[in-house]
Amino acid sequence: MRKIVLSALAAMMVLAASAQEHRELHILSTNDMHAAIECMPRLGFVADSLRALYPDLLILSAGDNRSGEPINDMYEIAAYPMVALMNIIGFDATTLGNHEFDSGQEGLAKLIDMSAFPALCANVHPASKWNMHVKPYQIFDCGGLSVGVIGAVALGKLGIPESHPDKCVDIKFSEPLASIQELRWLREKCDVVVLLSHLGYSTDVEFSKELPWVDIIVGGHSHTQLKGGETHNGVFITQNTNRLKRATHSTLILEDGKVVKRMAENIEIRGQKNENKVVAALVQHFSDNPAFKRVLAQVDTPFENYEELGCMMCDAFVAEGKCDVSFQNAGGVRYETHDVGGFTVSDVLRLDPFQNEAVELQLTGKELADMLMKCYENDGHSFPYVGGMKAEFTVDPATKAIKKLELLDMNGKKLNPKKTYKVMTNSYSTAICPTNRKDAGRGIGRITAELVIDYLQHQGHVSYQGVNRLTQK
Repeated sequence: MRKIVLSALAAMMVLAASAQEHRELHILSTNDMHAAIECMPRLGFVADSLRALYPDLLILSAGDNRSGEPINDMYEIAAYPMVALMNIIGFDATTLGNHEFDSGQEGLAKLIDMSAFPALCANVHPASKWNMHVKPYQIFDCGGLSVGVIGAVALGKLGIPESHPDKCVDIKFSEPLASIQELRWLREKCDVVVLLSHLGYSTDVEFSKELPWVDIIVGGHSHTQLKGGETHNGVFITQNTNRLKRATHSTLILEDGKVVKRMAENIEIRGQKNENKVVAALVQHFSDNPAFKRVLAQVDTPFENYEELGCMMCDAFVAEGKCDVSFQNAGGVRYETHDVGGFTVSDVLRLDPFQNEAVELQLTGKELADMLMKCYENDGHSFPYVGGMKAEFTVDPATKAIKKLELLDMNGKKLNPKKTYKVMTNSYSTAICPTNRKDAGRGIGRITAELVIDYLQHQGHVSYQGVNRLTQK
């Protein structure tokens, strides 16, 4: 009888040891939510459901939580609604996306202080005067598992995140990979290492070659829709498209303290019915502003691409700014389509959410061409949309540089390179386009979204279907 009892005890000890060797980490992740507050109740329901199954669930955002919904972005404290909703849902950490800097230095510092979760970004180093509590990493205890989470944000051509340069003054930015590598010691200290990346899919894949010590990259910035996750160079990578169409549930299985298996599933968010009632009530509270719902004009034919919307914006600059020609950086047109029907104040503020000031310049045709090419170069190799003129250009396929550019008036006549034109654009474009021009430009005291609002009200009806002013040869 004693031998039977000892054998049973031995078996229980073996089973207990085996159970201790097998551990799981569960992560719910989002990226590039862009203030899709209408989807937050569903995300809250998903978080609650997963947390009921996995009490130590880690909830992470790969950045760009704001910029895309005026109810959030134009709140009394800009972007506070998303912070409040993320607090209720129970986010554990976010990295800084480039659009977090749209709040400006003081605004971002205030939002971080209001967050119940840390802002992690290893390559962001604010001056002490901003009192901005950004940390390079944090270690979380997830049911006994030690999980190190590192954050990083992509830098653009100017060596800063792709936001207005004025909003990045007195913040130093270091090269992302080198900054991440400085934290390699986390591999020895933690059971799991997570890189919370706002670097873009292609960069995540490239960096995976240099980061074999990272278990999973939770990615963002490029809005790349992956099916669950992918393994590159031994590193697991996840990412979804933008505005909370989906979130990702990742599972990491550990044996003997090492990650042996990683898998992920996409969870549909947008358009799904189940919701967290508390989150839904707060969303309704933030949304009760009739001013945003005011119809400005009727759309007679659908807008079907970015250029049609960009041309409409540029026409607004010409008409309301009383200028000869205009341009809008391509990255400043924030959605691609608009159905037939009412074009509301909210639609305009989602299309142009950055509150950039309208800027007037007196430029020769040559200076204008130089500025457009610099805008193309520093805005992701996307040619700016134009008003009052057309542009024909040739791009070198190897370097993506513009080899030849011709500017034409609306009748097809070439603009005079020596003639001076009154030009309207936005303050972001002037900031990212350092050229040898005599006129640096002057703000007119109005944001560009106001010009679009006034233009739509004056037009009453708009139709831009098939409008095309850019020709790449």
